[in-house]
Amino acid sequence: MAKGIVKLHQQKTSAVSGLEKIKKSLSEKHACYVLITCSQPSDEGKMDVEMNYEGDETLAAFLLENASQVFDSKLNDSRESK
Repeated sequence: MAKGIVKLHQQKTSAVSGLEKIKKSLSEKHACYVLITCSQPSDEGKMDVEMNYEGDETLAAFLLENASQVFDSKLNDSRESK
């Protein structure tokens, strides 16, 4: 049992360090970024969703709003084509 806990902790630590590498790389190259991640769904279908952003808060909100409009447009187009 302890072996499984250690393995889970190592995986989580590895995932966190991977996320930190991504965030560092993005912050070096971009004025602002928004990063939204989610875990694999649990047996109950629940997912952990996290949002990280760096840079100006107004610009981050602008990026999210425009991304939402892009997805909404694509969803509407796919519904209309059916």
